[in-house]
Amino acid sequence: MHIPDGFLSNTINLTTVGLSGLTMVVALKKARQELTEKEIPLVGVTAAFIFAAQMINFPVAGGTSGHFLGAALASILLGPWLSFIIIALVLILQCLGFADGGITALGSNIANMGLIGGMGSYLIFRFFQFLLPTNRRGFLAASAVASWFSIVLASLACALELGLSRTSPFSLVIPSMVGFHALIGIGEALITVAVLSAVLTARSDLIRTWRMEKTASELGQL
Repeated sequence: MHIPDGFLSNTINLTTVGLSGLTMVVALKKARQELTEKEIPLVGVTAAFIFAAQMINFPVAGGTSGHFLGAALASILLGPWLSFIIIALVLILQCLGFADGGITALGSNIANMGLIGGMGSYLIFRFFQFLLPTNRRGFLAASAVASWFSIVLASLACALELGLSRTSPFSLVIPSMVGFHALIGIGEALITVAVLSAVLTARSDLIRTWRMEKTASELGQL
């Protein structure tokens, strides 16, 4: 899903740079308010895991690539703002250090994966968390759905940008990107659920959304 240089129009590049930059400013302010000392190691571990997992790329039609995203995992673990920061830092490092994604397309890649993939999936997760039972099974089911949507929505945004830039026709790039990532989303959901299940078993107190769910459940019993 890393878009290379020269695939997007200047208008889209400038728009997404502004959008991603503005979101980063807000995310840093929120992180300063919300981040606890106990969560700092988890931020590092999550970023390292996502960085390594995203380095395994394979080509997709339209000049881009497919891979594990990790944005939903980060947002469920640490909340949407820290998730955005983690994904943005991973993408910047991959771009500057490994030429994975173009510098001119960096704003678009961050917007697609960090903003739409991470923050969008967080809203979907919270919606299904509200609908499903407040137990481990309901929590993991909501995580699976959000993970699948995270990569599909990010790929749709990528396809729209490529189509609007006239790099690839919409009739080709949308079904190719979204169809392919709908399959990748199954793997994304399986990996996300596996990681969250392990953390739930070992240290459930580290998962921010799980703590929120337990707190809401306890308040409902009062």
